[in-house]
Amino acid sequence: MQHLLARAKWDADGVRDDVRGYVLEHLGDPGAVLVAGETGDLKKGTATAGVQRRYTGTAGRIENAQVAVYLGYCAPAGHALIDRELYLPKSWTGDPERCAAAGIPQNTAFATKPQLARRMIERAAAAGVAFGWVPIRSTGTTGRCAAGWRNKTSPTSSQSPAATGCPPALAPRCGPLSP
Repeated sequence: MQHLLARAKWDADGVRDDVRGYVLEHLGDPGAVLVAGETGDLKKGTATAGVQRRYTGTAGRIENAQVAVYLGYCAPAGHALIDRELYLPKSWTGDPERCAAAGIPQNTAFATKPQLARRMIERAAAAGVAFGWVPIRSTGTTGRCAAGWRNKTSPTSSQSPAATGCPPALAPRCGPLSP
């Protein structure tokens, strides 16, 4: 297992797509909820991609940690993770040599955790993932908090106009949540 995770050559995005397809085949539901969330994994040293001293709820204090944003699929038949993005702080994206040493692709740009979540939601929509809505709890950089995105193609959603802050890829499919 360690060889597979550390040294074997494999296509992580291809595996993600296969897992997503399997999850949808077995759990797919037009009223499902996509849930984005972050988690920190404690790390020793400073060479692991994205590691930085930061507060993490995993430890309950400031520690060296690597943070990832995950996208979960929650349906009546069950739930599973269907996507992931590694959060790279500016201290990493601004240091090309450090990124190269950690195997991070050249020209990887900084993205906030809400931007990473949006990227995954757009990817899910483009792949035809059936879902009813996405709860949003982040205020991002604007200070305004979106209650969530509702997928207008879901039989459980309203047919209202596109939501403010809805990703362009979802604009034809989503509207604001009812108050």
